[in-house]
Amino acid sequence: MKLGKAFSDNVVIERSGRRILPDESPSWWHGAGRALLFSSVVVVAFFALVLRLVHLTIVRGHQLRSLADGNRTRELIRHAPRGILFDRTGKSLTSNVPQDRVVSPEGPFVEVDYRRDYPYTSALAHVVGYTGELSEKELAKEYFAIRQYRAGDRIGKTGAEEVFEETLRGRNGKELVEVDAQGKILRTLGRDPEVAGEPVTLSVDAELAKIAEQSFPVGAKGAIVVAKPSTGELLALYSSPSFDPNKFARGLTQTEYESLLNDPDKPLFFRAIGGVYPPGSTFKIVNAIAGLEEGAINKSTMVEDNGSITIGPFTFPNWYFTQYGKTEGPVTIVKAIQRSNDIFFYKAGEWLGITKLAAWAKKIGIGKPLGIELGGEAGGLMPDPAWKNERFTSPADLEARNNLWYLGDTYHVAIGQGYLLVTPLQLNTWTNAIANGGKLCKPTIKKVTSDTRPASPAGRHVTSECKDLGIKKETIQLITEGMRKACEPGGTGWPLFEFKIQNSKFKMGDLNEPSTLRVPVACKTGTAEFGDPNNKTHAWFTVFAPVDEPEISVSVLVEGGGEGSNVAAPIAKKILESWFSR
Repeated sequence: MKLGKAFSDNVVIERSGRRILPDESPSWWHGAGRALLFSSVVVVAFFALVLRLVHLTIVRGHQLRSLADGNRTRELIRHAPRGILFDRTGKSLTSNVPQDRVVSPEGPFVEVDYRRDYPYTSALAHVVGYTGELSEKELAKEYFAIRQYRAGDRIGKTGAEEVFEETLRGRNGKELVEVDAQGKILRTLGRDPEVAGEPVTLSVDAELAKIAEQSFPVGAKGAIVVAKPSTGELLALYSSPSFDPNKFARGLTQTEYESLLNDPDKPLFFRAIGGVYPPGSTFKIVNAIAGLEEGAINKSTMVEDNGSITIGPFTFPNWYFTQYGKTEGPVTIVKAIQRSNDIFFYKAGEWLGITKLAAWAKKIGIGKPLGIELGGEAGGLMPDPAWKNERFTSPADLEARNNLWYLGDTYHVAIGQGYLLVTPLQLNTWTNAIANGGKLCKPTIKKVTSDTRPASPAGRHVTSECKDLGIKKETIQLITEGMRKACEPGGTGWPLFEFKIQNSKFKMGDLNEPSTLRVPVACKTGTAEFGDPNNKTHAWFTVFAPVDEPEISVSVLVEGGGEGSNVAAPIAKKILESWFSR
């Protein structure tokens, strides 16, 4: 078809032949159409922004506000000062030293924490113990988790610090502070005050503990136990060698810690309650109690000392015959204790029998822990036929009949040798049983008080745990008489013969000089073989005073020290002198 000029230039003919009107031309799309499209996009974007704003302000508003606040606030822990440990006289055994702890490397956030200081260092190290940072392994334990401990908190690791952790700890507080973009604290927004830990008063006497440490031979190993016989309160517990707990409180390097652990002298080992040793002749006190109570012997029982007893190929001598070649003739129970006569106690053990002897030993506390609050207490060993039969079970032992109990075994145990093992704390406890008239008092490091006087600034009352052993009064009197004579001329405890002290509290004469007082004491020496290739012996000594109204008992062990009278007794004497000179 031919196009003529009659058609406007604005009319376009499609190839299909349809005419396109002027308002449908492409120029319209570049104008009004584009505006409509843009408006639609704007409306959609606006509604999207509104929806996003609703989501951020309403749906996630609380969360985002918290995040925003977190960017300008910080929560700091206010560490509670740990409760102070006091000795029985009111002296501080611990103190708290403030120190800064950086808690965030991103800003200058520092919390004030406290490090423990121990003024009596090694003299009370095993009793007081020490604190240290809570480890991840400890933090995983339920005890610490439910009490809301956190990594890095300081806790009691050993000793009284560990025993009384819950009382001493206190409660940490919190402080909410506002900070700027650089992390600088602008102001405090809120505070939950910390609550200091409560104080605890221990039974120990700090000055007496120092005397105990100073009295012990330098370089020697052993232990000292000092107690109040009527209650079981421990006035001093010293283990040698000891250590400085301040090193632990400040923080040890791994090398320093391993050095202590691997020290052959074992300074961390609490010998006073955890070491077990043959008690030697100090066990004759237990033999005497059992024999008199069971009727195997009495005050008139007489045993002739001929120097030794022979059973088949075996000879069991008296120490006096072995050392000096002398015998002591007829011996009664009082003289047997005074002279520590082995022959008398061999026979007493034989007449009594190992079963009854073991029963009384266990009744007095040998063979199981006594229950002191401190960790690491050993129970010792009271052997008997049943134990030996279970102990020696190898074919060689059975063939040699080593599993059977022989009279010689009884003889050895009767004088504190053989398989018998006790702790220094156990020796002190049966010494107290004689001193207090026949009661077994549970040893404690807590100060015992009456119902009318508080035990500590915290106001707690602590009572002693003593039970009557049912020992006859005559038994106590006979053993006490023997122990009294042991510390008089003719006895074995020669360092305490005519024991006298100067006491400044009691002046005398015109010169107002300290008076010299004689203090009657009751003691028992002990020298125990322990299989040393050089024939060394443990030195033991146990004593209480005054005899009529005992207020203190002292038990001493020096490992491999020799004879108890020569080595251990002088140590006990210095402690008694300090106590009665006040």
